[in-house]
Amino acid sequence: MLGRLLSQKKSLWGLAILIFFALLTILGPFFTVDPRAFLGTPLQPPSQEFWLGTTGQGQDVWAQMVVGGRHSLFSALAIGAGTTLIGALLGLAAAYWGGLVDEVISLVSNIFLVIPGLPLAIVVAAYLPSGTLTIALVLIATGWAWNARVFRAQALSLRQRDFVAAAIVGGESSLRLMLFEILPNMASLLLSTFLGAMIYALGAQVGLEFLGLGDISAITWGTNLYWASNDAALMTESWWTFVPTGVCIALLGFALALLNFAIDEIADPRLQVQKAWRRRVGHADPGLTPVVRTA
Repeated sequence: MLGRLLSQKKSLWGLAILIFFALLTILGPFFTVDPRAFLGTPLQPPSQEFWLGTTGQGQDVWAQMVVGGRHSLFSALAIGAGTTLIGALLGLAAAYWGGLVDEVISLVSNIFLVIPGLPLAIVVAAYLPSGTLTIALVLIATGWAWNARVFRAQALSLRQRDFVAAAIVGGESSLRLMLFEILPNMASLLLSTFLGAMIYALGAQVGLEFLGLGDISAITWGTNLYWASNDAALMTESWWTFVPTGVCIALLGFALALLNFAIDEIADPRLQVQKAWRRRVGHADPGLTPVVRTA
């Protein structure tokens, strides 16, 4: 799968952008000034001294963007991994054991699905102590339900396969069947869901922090936008205080989406057929038979 992933332009572009941000956020903070230090005049435009200008308090926007990126990227990684893991385990348990376990998990996941995730996260976060850990727990608690339904459907399909029946006849335990027979066959779905969960986590986290529901003393992409809004950046036309952070968020989401699309095309043969057909005859519907005109 890795070889096929690396052979696609989408995934290569996505990986390149992702690696760029990983290097920027891991190594960048070692080569920037203190993002909390008051170094220049407030709302100073980009210059040779301050590449991306200064904030309303005279702090370096470039340093805040780089340091904030580390926090936001790793938070999105942790939240994406948490929601994917919980969704996969619950979906697998519901599909394998069925009965009362399936009914309880389905009922709870349906309740979470009925309530929109982000509004629920806003309400819950408003009543809990602010902080990065709080936001991560809130987003994991409100984001696992859809993943559980998807994994349940996939696990139900795999449970009917011959290799699972053979493993049952061979006397394998339920835990071993789930973790070593069924779960590895959902690798592409796991990776695709993880990337989708990261996109959700990145957007939701930035949204909550922009609303002031996170720790506003932390340096993150969300709090960068929060302080830019507080400094009336739009009214003062101080675009440099929010545009670089906004572009970074959009680029990171774009890279994750590209990787997600590439994995979907590899895992779903129908998408490969459609892509091959479009490449051959343009944008015609693959479900239609081409008309052959005769003289």
